[in-house]
Amino acid sequence: MNVCVFCGANPGASLLHVSTAQDLGKGLAENRFGLVFGAGGAGIMGAVSDGALAAGGGGVIGVIPQPLLDREYGRSDLTDLRIVPNMHERKALMHELSHAFVVLPGGLGTLEEFFEVLTWRQLGLHHKPMIVLNADGYYTPLIDLLDHAVDQGFMTNTDRALVTILDSVPEVLDHLAVHRNDLVAGGPVPNTEPAD
Repeated sequence: MNVCVFCGANPGASLLHVSTAQDLGKGLAENRFGLVFGAGGAGIMGAVSDGALAAGGGGVIGVIPQPLLDREYGRSDLTDLRIVPNMHERKALMHELSHAFVVLPGGLGTLEEFFEVLTWRQLGLHHKPMIVLNADGYYTPLIDLLDHAVDQGFMTNTDRALVTILDSVPEVLDHLAVHRNDLVAGGPVPNTEPAD
């Protein structure tokens, strides 16, 4: 079972985010989950992949567009490095390779990836678990925004429930373990048509 982690290429202002990412990567590998990520070697991306690589176990797949590989550090020590032409193909391949998604702290790219995959789930294009790891309250403003969208009638409670908010790495690993058998076996068959 592969878990896609969306996260930043910067370390952020809190060392806790770096250590949380390392712990998540380590925990995924120790529990035999593969890591799918953006192939960067710096920031939160570097930390989560450092943790997974150091622990061995699940395999680490990096997906990076050639233009990004040309201008920034992409890891060359991964189990599997996939180089794609552009960001659209990067996201499509990350989705295809993954059974679940976890969101760690990040900026515009991380938020864009999260919302695109969440929209696909809302449309019934996949049924993969989506977890926001709200370590140290980083995503509390995002959670408030989602709740505000429900209050204002732009999201339903059903849509809001598509995102699981967890506060610690052990909670994330436990949640993924609950879904492991269904997802590895194929899980629910995705609906390929948007709901009416």
